[in-house]
Amino acid sequence: MLHIRIFLFCFFSLNVFSYVPVAKTPAPSRKVILQLTVEAAKNLRQSKYDKSLSTARVALQYAIDRNDDYLIAKSYNTIAANYEELAEVDKAIFYYKKGLFHADKTDNDTIKNSLNNNLGNAYCFGLNNMDEGLSYYKKSLNYSYKISDTIGIYITKVNITWAYFYKDKFNEGKPYLDFITKHQNEYHGNGTILAVNMLNGMFFTRKLEFDKAESFFIKAIKSGKEAGDKSDLPYAYEEYAKLLKKKGDFKKAYENLVLYNLVKKELEDVDKLNRANVVGVNIELDEYKRKVDAIESEKNLQSISIQKSRIIVALFVIALTVVLLLLYSVYKNYKFKKEKNEELTIANNDLSAAKEKAEEASYLKSQFVSTISHELRTPLYGVIGITNMLLEEHKELVNSPHLGSLKFSARYLLSLVNDVLQINKIEENRIILESLTFNVADEINMIKNSLSFIAKSHNNSIALTIDPAIPEYLIGDKLRFSQILINLVSNALKFTQDGVVNINATLIKVEDRIHFVEFSIKDTGVGIAEEDQEKIFDTFVQIGRKEIDYQGTGLGLSIVKRLLTLFNSTISLKSKLGQGATFTFTIAFDWDPIKTKKLINNIEVDLSEAQVFRVLVIDDNSINQIVTRKIIEKNNFACRVVDSGFLALKILENEEFDIVLMDINMPVMNGFETTRRIRKNGIITPIIALTAFDKEEVLEEALSAGMNDVIIKPFASELLVRTMNQLIFKETEIPVS
Repeated sequence: MLHIRIFLFCFFSLNVFSYVPVAKTPAPSRKVILQLTVEAAKNLRQSKYDKSLSTARVALQYAIDRNDDYLIAKSYNTIAANYEELAEVDKAIFYYKKGLFHADKTDNDTIKNSLNNNLGNAYCFGLNNMDEGLSYYKKSLNYSYKISDTIGIYITKVNITWAYFYKDKFNEGKPYLDFITKHQNEYHGNGTILAVNMLNGMFFTRKLEFDKAESFFIKAIKSGKEAGDKSDLPYAYEEYAKLLKKKGDFKKAYENLVLYNLVKKELEDVDKLNRANVVGVNIELDEYKRKVDAIESEKNLQSISIQKSRIIVALFVIALTVVLLLLYSVYKNYKFKKEKNEELTIANNDLSAAKEKAEEASYLKSQFVSTISHELRTPLYGVIGITNMLLEEHKELVNSPHLGSLKFSARYLLSLVNDVLQINKIEENRIILESLTFNVADEINMIKNSLSFIAKSHNNSIALTIDPAIPEYLIGDKLRFSQILINLVSNALKFTQDGVVNINATLIKVEDRIHFVEFSIKDTGVGIAEEDQEKIFDTFVQIGRKEIDYQGTGLGLSIVKRLLTLFNSTISLKSKLGQGATFTFTIAFDWDPIKTKKLINNIEVDLSEAQVFRVLVIDDNSINQIVTRKIIEKNNFACRVVDSGFLALKILENEEFDIVLMDINMPVMNGFETTRRIRKNGIITPIIALTAFDKEEVLEEALSAGMNDVIIKPFASELLVRTMNQLIFKETEIPVS
């Protein structure tokens, strides 16, 4: 199958070359670039992937300099075909789609035909996605018929036949098999003779006409040996062995499987060598991809700037007129305002008094929410931890509905506490967006995976569509973006049964380095009545959807709307009862290629060892002591527990530990003061604060006291272990206060 797909790519490349007129201009001329693409295709056919990629990269650079969409598409086609043969299917599809994007800007149907055919191959045989692959094959056939390309029609139908048989859909593939068998003699020289004979053998094997099938397999194997290229020969041996097994000739079947393995091993050894040669070229191509994106962005920016300059002139005239009108209005109202000044002064004094009372009430509310959240998180840490311990120590209780209900209720209560705290922080304007470099596609995929349990419970599926034009890495507040997406997707899953939730990300415009990405979450659920669509974004509001009872606090969409305000964005909703709902919003992300390069080069190294580390736990809550000790000892750490800061100071005078876990809210001497005294004694052991307070409330004081990090209870055991390992192995000097 690899040989047929290489041949198909090279056929289309040469065929496209014959359709394009050559410009006689100085080097690098269009003729030179076209010759480079033909050379790259030739190297690909000879499995010289490193040379093929290098040549295609040069051709792509020249094509972009000329702003020639056809040459850009052709170069991307070659690059993608190389990655497909190296089994890097995702990269191949990415570059095929890049090429198709530029091909659609041209009038050349042959290059469109080639790219659609290659995408069909990648989806059918690379990703095993039959439906997507067939859609591209059908587009390829339409272009072949349009330009009367009979060889292209024949080759695409060979692919479709193979794809159907590959999925065991022989009835669907039979009409295509009849066509290629009928026209085989007309195109016997195009390298498909082995494939056509093998496909006939597979068909007659399925019909239990073993003699006919065997004759076709023998012809296929013979033609593969005579051709000298063994790329497709293993598949003929494999299918022939299946036939012999059905006939009961197990000895001969075994012999053919041995031949299959020998040829396959020979081909794989060659492939490994080619992969080693292409490693360096991969890095250059990735860097060049980013350069291409920058050039395309600059082009769009120049176009937008021209339009803006015209608008600015018009706005200047309008603004000047408005200013003159305002000056006249100010003059006319001057006397009126003077008379009202005294009334306003009195009103301002009243407002100031009211403002002070409101601020005092707001502060008290904030303190109340913070205290309540702390008091709830502390026992919840114990409840969740003890529940996990019971499930780990008593395997017979894994399926217990009572423990399952207890664990669910505790996590549900924790989610409610976090939502209330989030609303309070937004209302107090205590959230400041961060600027971190992250992979948007990876973040969306992680959210999809984390919500899979909700999808399964409602028998739903989640589909992703991410625009390939979106850069791999963007800069923004990753945490707030994830909160928005998680709330919307989980909400869609809860109100959908036996359906699909679609997550779409589309790049809608680029201004300088700012990339505006539009996200839409569409479900096939129960929908929302038009009169209720404004209410659902209010705090603690839940709209009853028919007679179905849904759990929730009514905070999710309110949090989404308020977080989007921080991004200077809004959210829109389209929905009808019984027809699902679609939520849409746009976020502007920054893009910095220098930061992206540093992030890619910063590879995290696994520092874990077999060494047992000693951990000192300081916590006055006995239940929390049990839970924390269990987590630590389960991960092969040695643990010592004390219930006060005074005992901790005494122990640290005589014993050494690798890390200290410090509770903050302790009687007599809290965690901050204990840490200050530890640092004053010259002890530089890493200290992690384990607290039920919100991280933003205590982080600044924790760091100033000498703590290294803060983890909020309840927490995932993986987070604690990972943070401990990072601090133990991190060679950092802690200043002594």
